Order: sequence, then structure tokens, then C-alpha cells
Amino acid sequence: MSKINFKIILNIIGFLLILEGCFMFTGVPFSLYYCGNKCYGLIISGLITLVSGGILWFFARGAQKIIGRREGYIIVSLSWIIISLFGTLPYIISGTIPDFTNAFFETISGFTTTGASILTDIEVIPKGILYWRSITQWLGGMGIIVLSIAILPLLGIGGMQLFVAEMPGITPDKLHPRITQTAKRLWMIYIFFTFIETMLLMLGGMSFFDSINHAFTTMATGGFSTQNASIANNSIFIQYVIIIFMFLAGTNFTLHYFALHLKFRNIWKNEEFRYYFFFSLGITLLVSVIWVIYGNSGTIEKTFRDALFQVVSITTTTGFVSSDYLFWPGFLWFFIFLLMFIGGSAGSTGGGIKIARHILLLKNSAVELKRSIHPHAIIPVKFNGKAVPQDIIFKVMAFFLIYITIFFTGTFVMTIVGLDFESAIGSTIATLGNIGPGIGKVGPVDNYAWIPNIGKWILSFLMLLGRLELFTVLIIFSGYFWKK
Repeated sequence: MSKINFKIILNIIGFLLILEGCFMFTGVPFSLYYCGNKCYGLIISGLITLVSGGILWFFARGAQKIIGRREGYIIVSLSWIIISLFGTLPYIISGTIPDFTNAFFETISGFTTTGASILTDIEVIPKGILYWRSITQWLGGMGIIVLSIAILPLLGIGGMQLFVAEMPGITPDKLHPRITQTAKRLWMIYIFFTFIETMLLMLGGMSFFDSINHAFTTMATGGFSTQNASIANNSIFIQYVIIIFMFLAGTNFTLHYFALHLKFRNIWKNEEFRYYFFFSLGITLLVSVIWVIYGNSGTIEKTFRDALFQVVSITTTTGFVSSDYLFWPGFLWFFIFLLMFIGGSAGSTGGGIKIARHILLLKNSAVELKRSIHPHAIIPVKFNGKAVPQDIIFKVMAFFLIYITIFFTGTFVMTIVGLDFESAIGSTIATLGNIGPGIGKVGPVDNYAWIPNIGKWILSFLMLLGRLELFTVLIIFSGYFWKK
């Protein structure tokens, strides 16, 4: 195994910091417009980040332009940490979140699109900082690495290994033979949907500032809101717009590419999409009917809307709130808790286990039952009409085992930290699944400010694990990874 090229790692991380600094400056107009010359937090933070990134990039500019698998894994894992460290600067310098632990928690929650917050009164936060908070999720949604691989070839650096490490899904579809063109198409679709949602939210009566922030965090399936009540106090039209775009954000972006080219048959032929659509609708109807039977005082339409909103929000790991599901009948919010283990589609901005993995696990279980009856029969597991290689099935089973093990371990550790059992369960799955709101004292109308600092660092690590789908981070801790 060849020696790790640390110089190219520093070169790319420097380049990513330059990008981050540029995005910090996009929030300066909001700072100046809403609070005049008093708000220098984003300007100073942007300058520090730009200069730091420029220094790294300059001194490592002569690196050999080759990225292997090991370099790819290190770049992806390390860059999310370093970008989050610099992302704390606007909070700290502006005095919005002066404590470093809280600032880091809020930042990595943004970049990992988790949406778990320590802020108790969002509406008093300076607008420029709120914008930065939202754009961290927007960048993290598609992945700042995917953004970079659309530009890295200009520097003479290929991006395939970064793409594999950033999107370690089951079948990473490529929309174009060249990975750079794939990244560009993904980002164009992402920007297009963000623009359309912003326009629709403004049409529904939201201000431009609130509209663009909610569009950022919806398409990222992040869930950060500029309002204390999240989406609860908004109009019916706005809630349905956000439901639609949460669903779209939780859909494989390859299917959006087909839709924009009017290839709708390819969408419906996709097995994961059919499961995703009917599962979301079926659970919504089930929750709505049970809620009506058990005496919900609202109208049938509102009951259905609240159920649909929360089912889609939790399934896609967005985490927006239109109703406090912890006040629903106990077995209904237990449904919501189970949805936290589902996740969006593979190739979407959603987090969690992913629907495709659930499908493969269920199909493999059914096949194993058939094999027990016909032990000599060759019965393949099929997905989208094609036989799935056995190594993919093994990876899915390993992912489930590791995911559940981390969930139980995280819950146990959080109880040691001092959380009650319900809150320990809720905080662990809400951060590991990149959801945000959980159950217990981290429910939909609560936050994470009260959790001890050690607990926040543990949950921050779980956010990173969930965002990079476990293996990308865990493989770095294996001894074999570092052997020459």
C-alpha cells in the first residue's frame, strides 16, 4: 500500500476553507441591511477563514495531483471537522454563541444537516448569523465535497475518490460519465429547487429573508428555522410547500434529473421511490385515522396535514415541526420514534439508514426463508429488477449491525453523562440519524442547551458518523487503514 499523500490533503482542505470563507461573505449584505455597521462578525470570520485556507493551499500547492482511497477518506472526514471549527467563528466573534462547545455543536449540527440546536430564542439572533446558520446546512446538504469536485479539476486534481468517500451509498448513480459533470448537475438541480421553493414561500407571504433561509434548510433536509415555532405558525399553503420540498429533498436526486428531462417512467420504475411514496402516504393515513378515532379536536384536514408534515419531516430527517408530536397519544409518537430509523432515499440529502437498505434487508430475509425450504436453490436478491451482488448485501447487514450497536452504545453513554433514559434514546437517534428533534427533553419544542458539554461532544461525533454513513469515519480508526 502506497504512502499517504498528506500534502494533497492539506491542499484540498485549504481550498475548501477558501470556499467556506467566500460563503461567509454572502451573509454580509444581510448583516449590513438589518443591523448596519455594528455587525462585523461575518466579515472578520470570512477574512480569517480565507487567509487560513489560502496559506494552507499555497504552501501545499506543489502536491502530487493524485488522490487515492485513503486520501479520499481522510479528506472527507477531516474536512468536515476543520470546516466546522472555522464555522464557529461567526458565532463566537459576533458574541451570539460565545462558548466554544456550544458554537461547535451548532456548527457541526448545521454542516451535517442535523438541526439539533442549543439556541433558546432564535428570533433575537442577528440576521446575518441566522443566514450563516442556514447556509451551513445548505452546503452540508449536497456536500461541500461534491461542490469542490466540480471545481477541483480546474486545479488539475481528479475528484472520483472524494465522491466515493462522500457518498458511500449502495449504488452511487452517475448522471454523466465524468464525475465532475455529475457534481455540476447535482448542484444545478439543488440550486434550481432552492430557487423555486424560495419563490413559492414568498408567494405564500413569507419575507424574502425567511423564505431563502427555509428553502436552504428544507432542500438540505436540515430543519434549522428562523422562527422559534419552526413551521407551526405559518399558513396552510406554506406548510404544504415545505412538505412537498421535504419529500423532494428526500428523493434520490438522480430521479429529479429524469423528471427535469420528462423521463417520468424511469421515476416510477424505481423500486425505492415506490416504497418511499407509499410508505410515507400509508403511515400518514394510519396516524391520521388513529388520531381522529382518539379524539383529536382539529379538523380532518389539519389532522392529515400535521400527520403528513411530521411523517415526511422525520422520515427525510429534516426535523421541521408543525405540531408537537409528544402531545399526541403515546403510541402515535412512538410511530414517530420508529420513523427516526428509516431515513431518506439513497442519493438524497436525507440522513438515516436509508430506505434502500431497509428494502434490501427485508428482501434478503425473505430470500433466506425460501432458502431454508429449498437449500440448493439459487435465489438472488433483486432490486429494481437486477440481482444484487452478495457483497452489497453483506455491507447492508454490516451497516445495520454497526448502526444499531452505535445507537445502543450512544444511549448507554448518554445515560452515564446524566441524561434520563428517554432523553438519552431521543438525543442519540436524533443526532446519529441527523434528524434534530427527538423525544424526551430534546423533543420538537425543546433544544440541546441543557446537555452537559461532554454530552454535546459525544452527540457531535454521532452527527458526523451519521452524515458520512459510519464507514467513512470508522475506517480511519482501523489499524489496517494506516499500514503501508
